[in-house]
Amino acid sequence: MKRYLVIILLTLSFTAQAQPNLNHYKYIIVPEKFAFLKQPNQYNLNGITKALFEDMGFTVYFDDASLPTEIASDRCKALTADIDEKNSMFVTNLTVLLKDCKGTVVLKSKEGKSREKEYKTSYNLALRDAFSSLSDFRYTAGSTPEASVPTPTAPIKEVKTESTPSPATQPITTETKPLEAVLYAQATANGYQLVDATPKIVMTLFKTSVEDCFIASNGNANGVVLKKNGNWFFEYYKNNVMVSEKLSVKF
Repeated sequence: MKRYLVIILLTLSFTAQAQPNLNHYKYIIVPEKFAFLKQPNQYNLNGITKALFEDMGFTVYFDDASLPTEIASDRCKALTADIDEKNSMFVTNLTVLLKDCKGTVVLKSKEGKSREKEYKTSYNLALRDAFSSLSDFRYTAGSTPEASVPTPTAPIKEVKTESTPSPATQPITTETKPLEAVLYAQATANGYQLVDATPKIVMTLFKTSVEDCFIASNGNANGVVLKKNGNWFFEYYKNNVMVSEKLSVKF
């Protein structure tokens, strides 16, 4: 049990680091066509990218659109989105990048994966899987990005947040959630991705040195998936309360 607690605390410490302050930037520019595609907005990847960044609170324009004077006269007030493709024979791998006006990467997602055979489905699932790791990065209206834009030649510095209180000084309260629908495990290079019957990727699991224990992320929370008394549970912290969700997983 001590080893599981250590893994949970390590997971929380990872997510508390390296969070760039995206409030320096209000605008994101999405290219009409990514370099690895043959046609503009092929598989609707450019449109989905624009929509997902808008969901994160940013004002997003395609690079072929008429840009507002504010960023048309100074492109350093906007970030440019890009997608890096590294596909293998059976897996689609996409990574989302945000670059400043000098081409410096200021934000990089995890490598989103999909094993679907149909291109449009596979690219869409991989893109959404990549975006799931960016759920903590948002633009909050009301900030003053124009007055605090950093020097474009330097990458955004890491901003450290307060560490999670030590279990020795704060009691652990557990909230148990009911069993969800059946999930199906699909093997990846570093663990598994859990999909529902749609199929939609619900959670990503990463192997650890402990048997039947995985570092896990569902896009909204990061924690561990572990096996206890023959059952699988997703455990994570929310508002200083440890939540335990029972899972039904078919490996």
